[in-house]
Amino acid sequence: MSLAVDEHRTTAEERGGQPAWKERPKAVTQGAKALVLTLTVVSVLLPFWVVIATSLAPAQQINDNGGWVLWPNEWVFNSYETVLGTETTTHALMVSIGVTVVGTVISLASTVLLAYALARPGVVGGKPIMLVILFTFLFPPGMIPSYLVVYSLGMVDTYWSLFLPVMVNVFNLVVVRGFFQGLPEELFEAARLDGAGELRTLFTIVLPLSKAVIAVVGLFYAVGYWNDFFRGLFYLNDSSMYPLQTVLRGYITQAQASAEFNDEGVLSQAPQGIKMAVVVIATVPILCLYPFIQRYFTKGVLTGAVKS
Repeated sequence: MSLAVDEHRTTAEERGGQPAWKERPKAVTQGAKALVLTLTVVSVLLPFWVVIATSLAPAQQINDNGGWVLWPNEWVFNSYETVLGTETTTHALMVSIGVTVVGTVISLASTVLLAYALARPGVVGGKPIMLVILFTFLFPPGMIPSYLVVYSLGMVDTYWSLFLPVMVNVFNLVVVRGFFQGLPEELFEAARLDGAGELRTLFTIVLPLSKAVIAVVGLFYAVGYWNDFFRGLFYLNDSSMYPLQTVLRGYITQAQASAEFNDEGVLSQAPQGIKMAVVVIATVPILCLYPFIQRYFTKGVLTGAVKS
């Protein structure tokens, strides 16, 4: 087969051309690729645009169009004023930001330290501990056992219940551990020869080389904490402590009851507009964060997952 390839290459070079795999694509091929790429981008962006347009459209237009708007006749912000115009929503936003930041920091620190310990060879009890951790991944606890544990620790009606019960995600732990195992062993031997301890090795050698996987795992944790509404509903009895997603869930479930009409009997507040405004408010913060971390995704996730 190699002789046939060499013969084909020689023949192409004799003709003054290049092998087929090095030739410039034809105009038809390039046009087809551009068309497919354009259709893919449009199919992805169109739903986002419809959500934004519906949230900014007048209530009567939303009602006349059956709940969806492609281009508003008039740009209005009534839905956003309804959702964000209350002290409850503002406080919930601060709660979500605090839980997301504190929870992400604590989860990252716990995941990195545990993954580093389990990645080092010769750790006493390393394999049994890893098996126990994987067992919790395959057989997660139910709602009632989880609530009983949180209740017995006195964390019900506290913000600790929003992130401590899920402080370490097993999938993220496996990814980080696999990344640490893929680092050259010569680096650790050189650190030991220089008299560096494990913590110094972790902070001066391992972490600077692990920015990609840490950025990706940090985003996973941040998205999880930001989007979670169930723990606030499950562990918090005081509605004034609810995070943003739990409050927004209330707007979604009660949107139909919030339809408003002006003095002339014209619809001034559409339930569908409120729902779309809630979707935008819940999604935009993470969308703004994603472009800064996107370049780490392939390197961070794939490199960490291959060795695991």
